Amino acid sequence: MAIGPRLDLRQSQSLVMTPQLRQAIKLLQFSNLEVAAFVDEEIERNPLLERDERPELAGTELPAVDQLPSRAERDTAPDAAEMADAGRLPEESAAPLDADYTERYDGGGPADGMRTGGAGGSHSFETDERGIEELAENPRSLREHLSEQLRLSFTDPADRLIGAHLIALLDPAGRLSASPEAVAAALGIAMERVEAVRARMLRFDPPGLFARDLRECLAAQLAEKNRLDPAMATLLDNLELLARRETRRLMALCGVDAEDMAEMIAELRRLDPKPAAGFETEPLRPVVPDVLMRRATDGGWLLELNPETMPRVLVNQVFYARIAPRAGREDRAFISERLQTANWLVKSLQQRAQTILKVAAEIVRQQDGFVRHGVAHMRPLTLRDIADTVEMHESTVSRVTSNKYIATPRGIFELKYFFTTAIGATGGGESHSAEAVRHRIRALIGAETPAEILSDDAIVAMLRREGVDIARRTVAKYREALRIPSSVQRKREKSVPA
Repeated sequence: MAIGPRLDLRQSQSLVMTPQLRQAIKLLQFSNLEVAAFVDEEIERNPLLERDERPELAGTELPAVDQLPSRAERDTAPDAAEMADAGRLPEESAAPLDADYTERYDGGGPADGMRTGGAGGSHSFETDERGIEELAENPRSLREHLSEQLRLSFTDPADRLIGAHLIALLDPAGRLSASPEAVAAALGIAMERVEAVRARMLRFDPPGLFARDLRECLAAQLAEKNRLDPAMATLLDNLELLARRETRRLMALCGVDAEDMAEMIAELRRLDPKPAAGFETEPLRPVVPDVLMRRATDGGWLLELNPETMPRVLVNQVFYARIAPRAGREDRAFISERLQTANWLVKSLQQRAQTILKVAAEIVRQQDGFVRHGVAHMRPLTLRDIADTVEMHESTVSRVTSNKYIATPRGIFELKYFFTTAIGATGGGESHSAEAVRHRIRALIGAETPAEILSDDAIVAMLRREGVDIARRTVAKYREALRIPSSVQRKREKSVPA
């Protein structure tokens, strides 16, 4: 047997995750905002990529049928070429060429206080392209609002320093998490003086700020309304009993009857437990759906991708053809790599759009009962059901449905919302969706009366009569997920009208 080096040629197959493939997989699970940010970054560093600014054909406005000129008008209208040959221009009137237009009144011009066309604007307000955020006044922040009150309430520089430090320590709810000792030690001032400044700042607008807990926050608001009597103070000292709906024990402690207790609880509910939340200046971003859904003429559904969430990019082949032949070796390698990256990005965006539309169409087909009749008709659905139908892997379906939204006639929902577990039926029939069961539990509890509070066992019995085979612990889990208190707490709450 000879021992020595030998050269063999073998052929095999293996799965290799290239950087382009990994990035394409990441694009699937990106939201529309993340995709837009990624495309912007690619356009900035790739000279061959540019945004497709061409208007879509669907958005082109055409004149109405009754606004089109008739055939006779088109036949008799002078042609531009005929005017040029005749040496004349289209005339609005028979005014002579040497007329003095300085004394002529032009309606809608600057004399009427209107801006004329050209670079300065137009007669119509419909061409104003400014957004509403450019026209609205920026509201003052909470810090600015409190700093102005601080300057008007205190004249001593030391007190103003303490107040500014307390303003800086406020959390988003308007509370102070730092202890008085820590504040006094940080400023090198006696704790009594810090508490004196904080006591005055508790009456700032809105009242309840700079409190250390919920009780102090509500007490400051009641004191501002002159409603902090001994009974209300006792109620504030026992907020844990109020959370457990032990109204009978609260009535005994406060020395009031049921009617007075109901009025006190109602007054507490009108207070603001987070007075600083109203000064939140960060605008809420609306959810922009990725898929639009509308009813077809034959009774079915039409799905289309939202053009606002799908970035459109083009590869500048003309620029590549002009630069590549004259570029050096290193520059040619760079420009070729950029061309390959640009082509890959365009292909990946198209594949992402097609995959989203394909998966969304199958989800709508499976959940047609929900779209037509509501949550009670939602079917149990898993990722495997969609993956087997569209011939994709479950992980791909999971990435496609993450952070993607669809606009249905019943509202905007995340695609993940339509995937629910199955709950068996009592007679061996078709299983029920967990979301539909949760909706039914909420409806049953919402329809109960103060005299007949449904326990979890009673809800189980009612659901089983409707064909849902469900356990008591499952009902309790769904009820807690819906943030519905137990039957004992609901009975305590509804025993005293509020």
